[in-house]
Amino acid sequence: MKQFSKILKFELTNYLKNKTFMGVTIFLVVVLAAIMFFPRLSSVFKSEDTAVENTSEDLPVMLVYSDTKEIAEAVSEAFSEAFPDYSVQASDDNLEEVKNKISAGDAECAFVLDGLSSYTYYVNNLSMYDTNTAVASEVLQSIYRMSAMVNGGLSADDASDILTAQIESNTVNLGKDQMQNFFYTYIMIFALYMVILLYGQMVATNVATEKSSRAMEVLITSAKPVNMMFGKVIASCLAGLIQLVAVFGSALLFYQINKSYWGENMIVDSIFNIPVDLFVYMLIFFVLGFFIYAFLYGAVGSTASKLEDINTSVMPITMLFIVGFFVVIFSMTSGSIDNTIIKVCSYIPFTSPMAMFTRIAMSTVAWYEIAISIAILIASVVGVGVISAKIYRVGVLLYGTPPKLSAIIKAVRRK
Repeated sequence: MKQFSKILKFELTNYLKNKTFMGVTIFLVVVLAAIMFFPRLSSVFKSEDTAVENTSEDLPVMLVYSDTKEIAEAVSEAFSEAFPDYSVQASDDNLEEVKNKISAGDAECAFVLDGLSSYTYYVNNLSMYDTNTAVASEVLQSIYRMSAMVNGGLSADDASDILTAQIESNTVNLGKDQMQNFFYTYIMIFALYMVILLYGQMVATNVATEKSSRAMEVLITSAKPVNMMFGKVIASCLAGLIQLVAVFGSALLFYQINKSYWGENMIVDSIFNIPVDLFVYMLIFFVLGFFIYAFLYGAVGSTASKLEDINTSVMPITMLFIVGFFVVIFSMTSGSIDNTIIKVCSYIPFTSPMAMFTRIAMSTVAWYEIAISIAILIASVVGVGVISAKIYRVGVLLYGTPPKLSAIIKAVRRK
């Protein structure tokens, strides 16, 4: 235990003294501070420019043209309410003059009406986000229906009541609200993705560096491989957690300071109001998921003779994790959280940290399924850790060409 604590303290101190580690942490905190304080700062500038904005006449011009003047005036009045970001004007010009105004930039767009049920939309450059025709069609449809009802004998008030009738509905959710839980589930999955790739690579690189400098040969004679492997991995995990606590803790603090400026933002609220039980599950799966991959990265790093071999050696592990990551992301975005693939992945230790947590957050999962998944994951972490320590011990003597998997297994068995 004494060896383990010394190794853990030494490795953790190296991480905390690393300038890159501290620099990245400070940079992320500053970026989050800028994001969290943005609504407060923008409100200051908005208050200064309110008078200018209210008197500004710089809204883009939308023309409404029809051979029937009454139709053009009625539609332009309705469009003024439907398009608050435009200065809607009924045009007395002919069609060619309307086109020329759009081409010259005097108007942004125009609706040329053949009647209440037919129109042509003119615009100089059609944006891929242009939704004017969809809004216009809905407004014209209402006007057309009201006109038809009035012509059929109904009063204008009765026609308006029919068209504006509201349908009342209530939704009773007996399970999980996937939309509410989507954002912090995605953040957890993405954070795990980044931490594993970053710190897993760092574990493998540190081990390979010790081996290339022959320091590992000295260390392996004075400390047990299990203590060395677990010390390195737990130290990297603690460093990662410290960094995440610093980053997300500061984000939470900045959010509380500026909460009133964010208003009822559903995305931000869902991120910072994660339920306690989900937070506990997130922590459990995050730590266990990190451990199992960090042990694998450490074992692979011990078999590499040169730092240049690290990227090639860890590629299978990285690809395994990326496949699991995309399975979960595709399931989340499709809305099918309980499909067969993600259920199977919930019990595979290399994918369960992401898959099972996603199911817990966005679906209803029986307690025994969660318990089985966690038990398998814990047993796998211990098993992979012990095997990684054995590979680490054997890897000290493996120099030259990176060994094949079969050679590593035989060497481990001989020991």
